[in-house]
Amino acid sequence: MPARLRKNAKKRIDRPFAAAILRQAREVVTGYQVILRFEDGEYYGRGLEMPLAMGSGRTPDECVTSTREAMLVGVATLIEDGESPPLAATSGRRTEQINIRLTPEERTLIEESARAKGFRGISDYVRALAVSEAR
Repeated sequence: MPARLRKNAKKRIDRPFAAAILRQAREVVTGYQVILRFEDGEYYGRGLEMPLAMGSGRTPDECVTSTREAMLVGVATLIEDGESPPLAATSGRRTEQINIRLTPEERTLIEESARAKGFRGISDYVRALAVSEAR
């Protein structure tokens, strides 16, 4: 296990983040988008840039606040661990999107390869391969 991970493994899970890390994380999360849906009388949200950061609330505002708090924790954890949080979708760097249809087997194969090479997700992996091949 790398020294950085060993050091972080000893930290208590319920301890607060350092103020500087929270400030930096808040700046990042401010640019993130929240996707809302209404279901069974409750609003549910997820982060566009961080789809696993989710929140809920009785009103849209409560839901956005809850979802932003989840994204804040995720971004602060990444920063604390020396990782780079995802760029905001509105950062202007990537504005184009393509869709590719795959079989379940192809998707599994690509996901396993992406994970083995250290990519967080299939999109980053496919983009990196396509761009390197195109150059």
